[in-house]
Amino acid sequence: MPIVTRAAPLLATTLLALGLSFSPVWAQDQGSGGSGAAPAETPAPQDTTQSAKAKPAMGEWQTSMSLAEPSRYPPDFQHYDYVNPDAPKGGKLNSVAIGSYDSFNPFVVRGTAAAGLANFGGGLLFDTLMEQSTDEPSVSYAMIAEAVRYPEDESSVTFRLNPKAKWHDGEPITVEDVIWSFDTLKKLHPQWATYYKNVVKAEKTGEREVTFTFDQTGNRELPHIMGDLTVLPKHWWEGTGPDGKKRDITQPTLEAPLGSGPYRIGRHVTGQSIEWDRVKDYWGADVAPHKGRYNFDTIDYTYLRDTNASWEAFKKGGLDDYRIENISRRWAKEYDFPAFKNGEVKKTTIPDHQVESMQAYVLNNRLPKFQDRRVREALTLAYNFEDMNKSLFFGLYQRMSSYFDNSELASRGLPDERELKFLEPLKDQIPPEVFTEEFKLPVYTDNQSTRDNLRKAYELLQQAGYERKGSRLVNAKTGEPLSIEMLGDDPTDARTLQPYADSLKRLGIDARIRIVDSNQYIERMTNFDFELAAMKYYPQSMSPGNEQRDFWSSGAADSPGSRNYAGIKNPAIDKLINDIVYAKDRDDLVAATHALDRVMLWEYYVVPQWYKPEIWLAYWDKFGRPEKSPSYSGLDPFSWWVKSAEPQKDAAN
Repeated sequence: MPIVTRAAPLLATTLLALGLSFSPVWAQDQGSGGSGAAPAETPAPQDTTQSAKAKPAMGEWQTSMSLAEPSRYPPDFQHYDYVNPDAPKGGKLNSVAIGSYDSFNPFVVRGTAAAGLANFGGGLLFDTLMEQSTDEPSVSYAMIAEAVRYPEDESSVTFRLNPKAKWHDGEPITVEDVIWSFDTLKKLHPQWATYYKNVVKAEKTGEREVTFTFDQTGNRELPHIMGDLTVLPKHWWEGTGPDGKKRDITQPTLEAPLGSGPYRIGRHVTGQSIEWDRVKDYWGADVAPHKGRYNFDTIDYTYLRDTNASWEAFKKGGLDDYRIENISRRWAKEYDFPAFKNGEVKKTTIPDHQVESMQAYVLNNRLPKFQDRRVREALTLAYNFEDMNKSLFFGLYQRMSSYFDNSELASRGLPDERELKFLEPLKDQIPPEVFTEEFKLPVYTDNQSTRDNLRKAYELLQQAGYERKGSRLVNAKTGEPLSIEMLGDDPTDARTLQPYADSLKRLGIDARIRIVDSNQYIERMTNFDFELAAMKYYPQSMSPGNEQRDFWSSGAADSPGSRNYAGIKNPAIDKLINDIVYAKDRDDLVAATHALDRVMLWEYYVVPQWYKPEIWLAYWDKFGRPEKSPSYSGLDPFSWWVKSAEPQKDAAN
């Protein structure tokens, strides 16, 4: 279950300004392989029809859903504990985005969507049936749907729509809108086709009720997944645009779409800027997850060419009001500009309790040269994290050693009995070390350890059929040099690519860095046109599920626009993903995730980089902020307000 909190588009744009990933993928500064085998067979669908047996009774209507611990908020809660429910409305939030945009349709593979839009979770423009909590992991609350229920076997889920939910044109949000959105999204993007793979139909089952029926039982996540559905206005997309032509949701567009969320698109200059205007009569302003939030009258995004320009804009003020800093050098040394010294800019650290998704040098395992696990392991051995952390990052980072770091989902030590239940049936398909050795990344402490690690790497490359000829490493049979192009989207990327390239060159590998503009980078990553890219994967949650198919499954490996950037095609991994999706309880979910993590690590599909378990926040002192931060997401800029919007006290008092 991916994280799709409403703050996503705002945080995403901040991350883009830093060259980081949110969705779909960006090179991060600080911040199988190739077996070609068919995917593991999905568990046989269980008959959920009346003919098989009596259909389970639907559960009770409820206003929240949780995949982990029960929600700590009661059904009638009014707002999150951390927000100021009386926060004043008004003012402007200025933000920077990198590159440019050419579309207001984020749901298709083609085009680059404008900041504030999101292909998952609705962004600033659209609401979803349920909304994921910022204050608790794996909990969703009623939004467009005022209530939800599903049977004990989780063979379907029914949502009852809130009669107050409406589009910005005043039209009510209908069951027909929900059904059309589901059917349309499945056709628009491979991400949705994979994500909704087990949802066989959506149908109207009451005046304000829509039911999604699944082809299998026991998938605990599917009801929650459907709650994340972005609902789109059928009547608008099937209508006629200002040009007199019928609108086409399968294509990029620069006509501002009709929405239902807290903001609508205002003034904009294509590729250069976009303003989002708060909807003054927004139907959901007082719905519990939104009370005290979305306080800015305007959110203004200005596009700049690269992260250096965004840094200069932040220091100057007026274009970028806050930034999540992920360049350790800046955090440690460069907050010495005038506005910081005189107190106009402040910085703080906030604990980050979310899962740290994999950040790595990602290898394109579709390429023949990366299809030998020994080559991939050698590339991992050649990476000197310790030296980079000391010389570039001021020792502020920790080594990334799991696809689910900073959480209970990360594997540690040797597999326990619960994990072995999932691993033993795959014994002949996965690396034997999974059962006998604790996975550990190489450590560089001195010159001797450097020589040892590079020697082991060279021995593995020799075993894989390579040899040194002069200064080059070549294929012993063909004489073809081993070369790797390292892809980045910002000049600053060379800072973290070059040390790794230098280490690879010591092995005789022709490692070259190529920096392209952000739009070309997105296009190349979307179509898997790269050899190695430094990036951070889409955020993981505490309740992994169907989205893992889009990240790692054979079915997604060759689907442009999917998030299986590494090109993993491994039947064992497909089977472990299904084990996660169909986990019967939390203990099995954690154990199956540990098992997947172990196999992925031992396959060396990526070279893990680093992470930090805290958020580095810098901001201009123009905001009022709640006394507390959300306990799970750590940061919710939508709960802030502009101080100038606060009521002025009587001077006589």
